[in-house]
Amino acid sequence: MSGKGSERSPGPHGPHPRKGLDARVRRSRDALGGALIALMQEKPFDAITVQDVLDRAGVSRSTFYQHFSDKDDLFTSDTDEFFEWVSTALSFHGDRSDRVVPVREFFTHVAGMRGYIAALIESGRAHQTFELARGHFARGIERRLGELPRARGIAPEERRVMAIAYAGALVSLLDWWIGRGMDQSPAALDELFHRMVWSGVASPEG
Repeated sequence: MSGKGSERSPGPHGPHPRKGLDARVRRSRDALGGALIALMQEKPFDAITVQDVLDRAGVSRSTFYQHFSDKDDLFTSDTDEFFEWVSTALSFHGDRSDRVVPVREFFTHVAGMRGYIAALIESGRAHQTFELARGHFARGIERRLGELPRARGIAPEERRVMAIAYAGALVSLLDWWIGRGMDQSPAALDELFHRMVWSGVASPEG
């Protein structure tokens, strides 16, 4: 559920760089991920070969196998990186709002990739993708709750449980929204989600 170039910018203040990668490696990995996404919108996933990806990305076979064992590994790695990136974007950028996850930016990104979302569902990999998302969002929300003054009174163990519940709710909301044709605005869903998040949390003054 990623992309390349400007499409890889769900954070509120710009792209979240791939950690620990030099620019050349980052470009190669981005090119390979972008090529796979484009190909998935043209033919079934099972019909895509590694050579198809290499030809589209303009990357050598040796470079591919330095990073990935096969196209499934590329898909999983690229998706995993994307959700790690989205789920930590607010913390990474030092966002000053009380939001625990950038719902508006993430849903806007998804809305711009309707062809890929349809291909993802058709490939049978939507469930795998949502499960990766759930885990990353749980960790990102737990971290974010630990940073926000508004959540200061929540014990660490309670933050962990809340984060798991909210991550599940977010993924369910995403699934529901996609199923309805993405007919609700990302901004409205961001507001609704965060009302739910904070409805049972007292402020430090309260």
